[in-house]
Amino acid sequence: MVLPLPPEVLGRVLIAERNPLVIAALRGLFAENARFLIVDTARTSTELCEKLSFVEPDCVLLSWQLEDGEAPEVLADLSRLGFDPKIVLFADTNNSSVINETIRLGVNGLCYQFEDPEILFATLTAVMKGRICIPYTVLSKISNTPFQQLTARETELLGMLANGWSNTQIATRTGISENTVKYHLKNLYDKLEVRNRAMAVALYAKERRRNPA
Repeated sequence: MVLPLPPEVLGRVLIAERNPLVIAALRGLFAENARFLIVDTARTSTELCEKLSFVEPDCVLLSWQLEDGEAPEVLADLSRLGFDPKIVLFADTNNSSVINETIRLGVNGLCYQFEDPEILFATLTAVMKGRICIPYTVLSKISNTPFQQLTARETELLGMLANGWSNTQIATRTGISENTVKYHLKNLYDKLEVRNRAMAVALYAKERRRNPA
């Protein structure tokens, strides 16, 4: 049973973040703002799903990277298990691939970790009131090219493929399992509409020639 909120509290927030220092910092910020109540925290996708089984937050503040997966995988887990909470993505980068993925995933809001705390609270307020809250500058970065559809992790792995790295080397470098590497590469190939790494690397090289960094 969910108890009614005090009149001064706008909503309950569940924080999903792998870094305990970030969680501690957020607790400090929220303690100074009476409009929001942190009801729980989670450091993995599995833990988040377990918490949502008995906690009913008005919004989940979701970091891009949890201990066991990135935001796209976490959101897929939530959908598969029938959870549909309001989501504000708390991103630590303004990389265009993250922005595109945010919009593709249909999250309710996006806020960067390096922004002023009041922007975070304004984003949460808007989302809890039923609005979509995405930074205005995002609009100019939206692209329908296959490369802009890649997540930050997929873009990182594509660069490693171009450098001739094996799946084992990629797993060691990124700290994820080889099975997870294969999962990301399959999604990468599907988005680029290629069948293997050689085709992906060839397409990547062509794109770099067309749009050098």
